[in-house]
Amino acid sequence: MAKKTTAEKLATIQQGYTLQGATIELGAAIVDGEVRKEAQVRLPLAMMNRHGLVAGATGTGKTVTLHMIAEQLSTAGVPVFLADIKGDLSGLATAATASEKLTARTAALGQEWSGKNFPVEFLCLGGDGNGIPVRATITSFGPILLSRIMDLNDTQESSLQLIFHFADKNNLELIDLKDLRAVIQFLTSDEGKAELADLGGLSKATAGVILRELVALEAQGMEKFFGEPEFDTAELLRTAPDGRGVISCLELPTLQTKPLLFSTFLMWLLADLFEDLPEAGDLDKPKLVFFLDEAHLLFNGASKAFLEAITTTVRLIRSKGVGIFFVTQTPKDVPADVLGQLANRVQHALRAFTPEDAKALKATVSTFPVSDYDLEETLTSAGIGEAVITVMNEKGAPTPVALTRLRAPESVMGPSTDELIRSSVAASSLLVKYGTAVDNVSAYEKLNDSAAVSTGDPAPGLPPVPGTITGNTQSDIDAEARRIEEEILGRPSSRPAPTAYPGPVPAPPLPPQQEPGVLGDLAGVLGGALGGGLKSMARSMGTQLGRELLRGVFGTSSRRRR
Repeated sequence: MAKKTTAEKLATIQQGYTLQGATIELGAAIVDGEVRKEAQVRLPLAMMNRHGLVAGATGTGKTVTLHMIAEQLSTAGVPVFLADIKGDLSGLATAATASEKLTARTAALGQEWSGKNFPVEFLCLGGDGNGIPVRATITSFGPILLSRIMDLNDTQESSLQLIFHFADKNNLELIDLKDLRAVIQFLTSDEGKAELADLGGLSKATAGVILRELVALEAQGMEKFFGEPEFDTAELLRTAPDGRGVISCLELPTLQTKPLLFSTFLMWLLADLFEDLPEAGDLDKPKLVFFLDEAHLLFNGASKAFLEAITTTVRLIRSKGVGIFFVTQTPKDVPADVLGQLANRVQHALRAFTPEDAKALKATVSTFPVSDYDLEETLTSAGIGEAVITVMNEKGAPTPVALTRLRAPESVMGPSTDELIRSSVAASSLLVKYGTAVDNVSAYEKLNDSAAVSTGDPAPGLPPVPGTITGNTQSDIDAEARRIEEEILGRPSSRPAPTAYPGPVPAPPLPPQQEPGVLGDLAGVLGGALGGGLKSMARSMGTQLGRELLRGVFGTSSRRRR
């Protein structure tokens, strides 16, 4: 094969990145060692929901790349979610100032640069930081994600799913860790022996292991991440009054001490969006772009069920208008089934100091299309702020591989001042809604026969906490669930006959449009046949059976979806 001239290489890149619709401008191509500002490298905005990977060794500029892409998405009216692990993404809220070095770089790239600030909503997990507290209820988090945090094995994870099933079935709301602990303590007590036996497959020893892991989580201070008011992930889809997309910046100041919790919590946000958003098909621009930093933390030692749930979410959430970009050091950190879904690639420099590094380099090179570059050499010699790029064009085909000098962000590449962050949080409309934790009546209070004293008013949008039974009794609900199951399956119900409620303060059924739940037998029989129809069918039932149909792909549920 004849070697291409510089002009031919340049023409290939120019033709490959000549796009019709709105784009994210990434930078200028480097051809034969020279930056060519006439060869601009772009990413079609309409293809951002085809997902992507930003990879590279530590210190090669991955965070600055996220920063620059987030700015342009916001300008295009697309909301963005970022996890601020190192604390320097808060600079998006502060306009940058020009310098001689910056001006020289942007001029060489053909970038028209001006300092700007962007609309940023500062968030933090459970109040661990300066932002708006983000909390989830235990029932919303679900058994699969919770098992991931507690590092349970497959058997223990299955047992935890049975415990969640029992709580759903008996109107025992799992709001925080003490609620789940109370349910497990009930099942392992003399009073709960019969209920434990009815669950089948759940040994007292396994329940004890789970209980000890919960106590360990509480000892580590993790109980503040679970509770109410639960964060509504629809808040991530907002735009500012001027039409720019709001950048939700989640502060993670103690990632080093709780890395698994944080990465799993990010997956909960994504799973909750997946369950809430309607199908959208192909859009001119995504509804949200979600950046998952330190993505390898999601996958290290993950159970088969967890990996399958991630793969399913990544595959299907595209059609709901959400793009996911995984940020990690090498593509091998991401499982093959997930990596195969990532159409847009921004690969910063890799190091090859060890045999393991060299092996990872070869694996990375093998994932790129054939190009005019010697990628092994290019990837080990690329400078800070340079990356090898290939994306999906508007026709769904990969663009030519291009070594690219990336554009400079227009906001501060570093943290904003603490004063600016505090004033932004104080002025946020979300502070009233999520700023104060509440402790409503839930499983702990019901099983301990005590009335909870709320620490504040119930969160807006949530149903009031009931004190007594009204309307149908639990026996009526169970009987109706058996009848509907027999009608649908055409055989006797496998559900046990209605029994007395084990706790002293049963709650009334929630309105049909707010019903949660997991289905045992029926989801397995009808899941493949009816698909999304299960959810609408469950809402129309308004029964215990309906509640058991509505847990998501991660076993997640939400009071907002009941």
